[in-house]
Amino acid sequence: MLGGLGKLAAEGLAHRTEKATEEAVHAVEDVVKEVVEHAKEAGEKAIADAFKRAQESGDKVVKEATEKVTHTVTEAITQAAEGLGRLGQ
Repeated sequence: MLGGLGKLAAEGLAHRTEKATEEAVHAVEDVVKEVVEHAKEAGEKAIADAFKRAQESGDKVVKEATEKVTHTVTEAITQAAEGLGRLGQ
């Protein structure tokens, strides 16, 4: 009689252990999914920020180059006009 009860108790313990293990696995899966999602979002944000900084930097370079070219052309035109003015005197 005790052998049968012992076997039943062992089977019950094995079943409860299996259920607890499955629940633990599901809990870990949920945590891993959440961590991966947060990492993905952080990565996407970092990439977006990097692109934004690159765009801003590119815009700044274009603006500076445009200003320099404009200044250089203006100086050249001014000098040419002054030279023509001296020729006309």
